[in-house]
Amino acid sequence: MATVVLTAVGTVLGGPIGAAIGAVIGNVIDNQILFKPKGREGSRLSDLQVQTSSYGTQVPKIFGTMRVAGTVIWATDLKEVKSKSGGGKGRASVTTYSYSASFAVALSARAIRSIGRIWADGNLLRGSAGDFKSEVSAFRVHPGGEDQAVDPLIAAAEGMTLTPGHRGMAYVLFEDLALADYGNRIPSLTFEVEADDGAVSIEAVAAELSDGALGGAGLAALDGFAAGGADIGAAIGPLVEAQGLALGTGEAGLQLRAVGSAEGAIGADRLARRINGQAIDPVERSGGAADGVPVALSLRHYDAARDYQAGVQRVVRPGAGRQEQGMELPVVMGADDARALAAVRLGAAWTGRAMMALRCDWSALTLAPGMVVTVDDVPGLWRIEEREWEAMAVRLSLRRVPGAGGALPTGASSGAIVRQVDAPHGATTLMLADLPSLRDGAASAPLLVAAASGGAGWRSAALFVMSDSGEAGAIGRSAGRAVMGVADAALPDGSRVLVDREQALLVTLLAEDMDLGGADEAALAQGRNLCLLGEELLQYEAAERIGPASWRLSGLRRGLRGSEWAMDAHGVGDRFLLIEEDRLVEPLTAMGASGEVGASLRLAAIGLGDVEPVEDALAIRGEALVPPAPVHLTVRGEDGGRVVGWVRRSRAGWRWSNGGDVPLGEESERYRVRVLDGERVVRSVETGAPGWTYDAAMIAADGAAGADWAVEVAQIGTLAMGRAARIALNL
Repeated sequence: MATVVLTAVGTVLGGPIGAAIGAVIGNVIDNQILFKPKGREGSRLSDLQVQTSSYGTQVPKIFGTMRVAGTVIWATDLKEVKSKSGGGKGRASVTTYSYSASFAVALSARAIRSIGRIWADGNLLRGSAGDFKSEVSAFRVHPGGEDQAVDPLIAAAEGMTLTPGHRGMAYVLFEDLALADYGNRIPSLTFEVEADDGAVSIEAVAAELSDGALGGAGLAALDGFAAGGADIGAAIGPLVEAQGLALGTGEAGLQLRAVGSAEGAIGADRLARRINGQAIDPVERSGGAADGVPVALSLRHYDAARDYQAGVQRVVRPGAGRQEQGMELPVVMGADDARALAAVRLGAAWTGRAMMALRCDWSALTLAPGMVVTVDDVPGLWRIEEREWEAMAVRLSLRRVPGAGGALPTGASSGAIVRQVDAPHGATTLMLADLPSLRDGAASAPLLVAAASGGAGWRSAALFVMSDSGEAGAIGRSAGRAVMGVADAALPDGSRVLVDREQALLVTLLAEDMDLGGADEAALAQGRNLCLLGEELLQYEAAERIGPASWRLSGLRRGLRGSEWAMDAHGVGDRFLLIEEDRLVEPLTAMGASGEVGASLRLAAIGLGDVEPVEDALAIRGEALVPPAPVHLTVRGEDGGRVVGWVRRSRAGWRWSNGGDVPLGEESERYRVRVLDGERVVRSVETGAPGWTYDAAMIAADGAAGADWAVEVAQIGTLAMGRAARIALNL
């Protein structure tokens, strides 16, 4: 007796229908061609998404285009750079540390064509244009050729004689990758590997993995596939299971076959009805229980629409059953294709419940396991799983396979994905501002802030303080991408005490993806939508997009925090900056300096997309130190003189609390009062109370008689003279 069987590599649904690849028992095929002793299982989808650095970790062979994490095969210790800034005049110095690392990552045990995008901790590190989002001194791709040379950095560190070329292994090397964006550690990386120019057929994959021992024709093409496992069976098994392939042999050797049309027919004349003179029933039919087939199948795959991350498609059959089953396929395919494939496999499981055994005459020896045949008077297509010669008859074991049928309608969804903008870093825009204090409490030093920004791909820039001699001192990096732009039209002067709903501010931002939003009264009270236009601080209630990057801001609160002096100085092109404290840095603090009023500050910024540094400069006015101008000035006549009154404001508090006085915010309450004839100072006095009398004797002594005479009041601050308020004397 001799038996030839179709052996399953694995079982997905309903046995070998979905997993028919194997070897022929006996002398027909050498079992060692395909299968060796069992070891590590093939790659799961999660294996390709998590970066490892363990010895003995298998590196898969990549076909087509895939996203893989790879294995770290070499790395240096972290390189630390220490920089010290500031100090002097009783202030402590500031010491900062930055770190970088050099390392190599193996990606494929097969040569590749190129590397596309790279993600670090899920965020883009390298864009499709080859631009890096974080600083790296050098990046080299070793494609895995058989003549691959050693990497010069590894050779310099380890020695030329001890450094392998890793021939046949594709890997990349990062030289001094800046780690500040990743918590000063090597991030978890994934790579878009392009191993082939376009899709690769399953037969080509099988031929390469088996060194030509396994072939096929007309099989599906794969956009991407990761082959791994202890042997050829484990590597190609997921494809065979998912596609429902069978193994056949012939003049061309071992061949993988898809379930197509019938390759043969078993007519009634081939059935053996008597054996050794005894009548037999040549047909035996059996079937599995319905609840033995999963009621639902989930197929996990890689989805190009999700940046090659894992996607899941689930199909459900009607009828009895509670069991659900999953299938992991390390293949790149669209959502529609994955859903259709899952439906085919679930349908094959349902159809494959039907089994049949036939006893035939010797002519059935021409029918080999794996062939799909039709049987007279029996509907459907049947695959031969076993051929046995016994008792002067040939016994065939068959299982029903799906025939040509309808497909699921298209429209499967890949699911939502948060995708980072893949755009070049672009040029940096730098803006310096001298601001009033943004918090309650009196400031003791000027508040100078630096904001940096750019296009959609911009991330950050290195900042430098420039000396008068042109020397650059590093002070760290900018904060996140600030929302900034320019005014499209001049904003006229407005009310200092009422919400302006008549006028609107028109601005164009740096990039179309920058966004402005509205705010209610409570949010505005908490400081939302505070912005700087020129030198004026203001807030807006509503933001309306009127162009790709253009906005109309309305419901304006003008001249905030004592900046009303700048309300009438606006023009087209005024710089606009949304004040968000987490997107601002204070260069003086980074320098360990306080800044002197009257001095100047010049800053330079350079990002990954800048050809040369971008600079901005300002003269330090110390707006945070300047008391705001008094308000509610009054003049009334009394005994031939004039009594001048006013209400103070404070740089230490901007909220009206229970109707009481604002905090003084200075060491003492003092005011400078000047009598002016036009711009000529006639009299100047100092007072410690919010009022002063210009009596008749003073008026006579000063010869006051002109209509242009006025009085000007300014608070004398601890660190700076306040801005003045003026009112006519009407003498």
